[in-house]
Amino acid sequence: MKIAYRLLSRFLPTNIALAHCDIPCGIYDPHGAQMAAHTVLRMTNMLDELKPSREEPEFEERKKIISQISRLTRVKEKHGEMIEEELGTLENDYFKKEHYKKFPELKKLIEEAVELSIKTRQNIDAKACEEMLKKTMQIAEIFYKTKDLEPVRISSGYPTQGQIVSHK
Repeated sequence: MKIAYRLLSRFLPTNIALAHCDIPCGIYDPHGAQMAAHTVLRMTNMLDELKPSREEPEFEERKKIISQISRLTRVKEKHGEMIEEELGTLENDYFKKEHYKKFPELKKLIEEAVELSIKTRQNIDAKACEEMLKKTMQIAEIFYKTKDLEPVRISSGYPTQGQIVSHK
């Protein structure tokens, strides 16, 4: 039986399914999206600040710079995707018709934050990152209001020197 299964599984296509939770579990939080937005901003700032130590960098120094650019870009890409995933989970699994009715700007905020996530991955644009973070925080404020919690902005403590939204 095991042999038949192995042979059959080699020829059948497989799909990997990923999901936050379709039970629904009731565990939702905008914190991950905010943290990812701060990370994209930080990686963008670090890419912007990256400069060779001389006009004509030596080969070894160029390799180090290329490596650093690659690493920063990889992290920026990964966290940009995380923003889309986290906001998608909130949009598709948490927010309901009554939330969109009470907060008519919510759908547009999510759409704009996702568009900015794409833009920030395609470019090195700190202003777009800051705008994406701002929209992500506005979504977080609405999220906490839907739970009848009072949203508050607090210092993130991150090198971006920005804020995050939490609740009282």
